[in-house]
Amino acid sequence: MANPLANPVKSSAGAAARPVHIKVRGLTMAFGSFVVMRDLNFTVRHGEIFIIMGGSGCGKSTLMRHLIGLIEPAAGEIYYDGANFTAAAPEERDTMLRRCGVLYQSGALWSSMTLAENVGLPLGEFTDLAPGEIREIASLKLALVGLKGFEDYYPNQVSGGMQKRAGLARAIALDPAALFLDEPSAGLDPVSSNLLDELILELRDSLGTTIVIVTHELASIFAIGDNSVFLDAEIHAMGAFGNPKELRDHSDNPRVRRFLTRGAINLETAPQDG
Repeated sequence: MANPLANPVKSSAGAAARPVHIKVRGLTMAFGSFVVMRDLNFTVRHGEIFIIMGGSGCGKSTLMRHLIGLIEPAAGEIYYDGANFTAAAPEERDTMLRRCGVLYQSGALWSSMTLAENVGLPLGEFTDLAPGEIREIASLKLALVGLKGFEDYYPNQVSGGMQKRAGLARAIALDPAALFLDEPSAGLDPVSSNLLDELILELRDSLGTTIVIVTHELASIFAIGDNSVFLDAEIHAMGAFGNPKELRDHSDNPRVRRFLTRGAINLETAPQDG
């Protein structure tokens, strides 16, 4: 049965013309008998910045882990470019995942390695490149995220925002077709968060990468999101699917509107001076 609260909103004509990159059909996420979300249905198109949003504890990061195969769904299927990722054999899955890059919330850099060595890790593991070639590519990826000249710095020698950018450089080391970012702005000040948003847009525009982002930060959602899915913790199901700004302005779901206008509501209800 279709979820009556999941009201699709059309994206721009240009976005709708792009081929589907990731398709999620009937996905149910559960831990034992506890259902996190049920019957999720949405698509992510090539070259799109797609936002997974919702309140705390709704399963945003859990959904991302399902999309990259770290957690198996209780039901449903995930497709990449029409190929069934859920039903694929382990070797086929590994091949499909080679085309994905991931930035976890913590950045997950090895503290005993320089930034260049961290970025070079996937290149050393999944290619036959010589050490000098790996170093050259790692330097290029660091330059792409604004860290030229920081190759030999260790993670504890740079700021939190720079660590996130280094983690992003590692995530794009293998030129992925799809990039998954879990709360990339977490722990950053507003200026660093805005710079990271601008960098994500630049990477998408220059590399053509599909980018899936888990976040609840409204500034980022509206600044960079082409399309989105809203996970509704109250009903354990998808609350909406569509362009974030259009959902904010036109959604029939009051919980979606409350989530996407919470900053404006706070301003309206704040006590006034005088």
